[in-house]
Amino acid sequence: MHNNREIEKLRSQKNFLNPDISYHFLHEQERGPGGDLQRVNTIFLTSKECAFKCLMCDLWKNTLNESTPPGAVLKQIDYALTRLPEADVIKLYNNGNFFDKKAIPTSDYPGIIERLRPYNRVIVENHPKLCDETCLQFNDSLSGALEIAMGLETIHPDVLPKLNKQMTAGDFKRAATFLRSNGIDVRAFILLNPPYLTNKAENIRWVHKTVQFAFNCGVQCCSIIPTRPGNGVMELLYEQGHYMPPSLETLEEVFENALGLKAGRVFADVWDIAFLSRCPDCFEARKNRLELMNLEQKFYPRITCNCQLNYA
Repeated sequence: MHNNREIEKLRSQKNFLNPDISYHFLHEQERGPGGDLQRVNTIFLTSKECAFKCLMCDLWKNTLNESTPPGAVLKQIDYALTRLPEADVIKLYNNGNFFDKKAIPTSDYPGIIERLRPYNRVIVENHPKLCDETCLQFNDSLSGALEIAMGLETIHPDVLPKLNKQMTAGDFKRAATFLRSNGIDVRAFILLNPPYLTNKAENIRWVHKTVQFAFNCGVQCCSIIPTRPGNGVMELLYEQGHYMPPSLETLEEVFENALGLKAGRVFADVWDIAFLSRCPDCFEARKNRLELMNLEQKFYPRITCNCQLNYA
């Protein structure tokens, strides 16, 4: 197992960021809780690095070393919103925990809430151990619904403790139950091929079990994320045989299985998934299929290609 110090030692340099400007933003569509297709504005906020240094995470690359200056988040939101179209939903993702006071100063809450009034739904990310009364107070001040996205990752009893996430499946369940009982929606991030799970069949099985667990906890939406290399320690784990990059075929299979549960919305994370592909001839078509299934929340036949004859 690797601790915070060992994980940090293997990192490269962070990206240079301006604390007054959100480092990225985008406009997209997403199937909503009621089945309608919703317009979504996503703002990737520049804020203090997450205190939980998860083994597989590379989001620290776009964070600050020090606490986020008061007022900076408001400037970032204004910067992005003047460049984004109207939308129904807004995601404020800060590569960490929205309710970490060092990442999002509480003095900025009133200004944030005022800027969010046009939106029917607000989605933020947060660690299960930081879900407390602050979430409820923020929710009570919003004009729209609040949804909190939490990293469940995997419920594999041997793998989850090794991710340095400093939580258990029980912690996630308690947080989800707390939020749902107080009228806050929950989505879960689930890893495909986390470190220390290198058997293809076992990866498929544990994604399925983790998605089922999430829905049983009251989660309404699951996002399946292929675990990527690129943060230093993941390269070391690959060399040691403790990490196996997923394949596009495996992502297709676990996504199809999760949709088949019909227990809630399921999304396959297709951001920067070219590393999953072994064939340039079919990649774009297969990625487009996953995107369509994300939007429609239903199965479409797989794309056939001669390259699939070589899959193990």
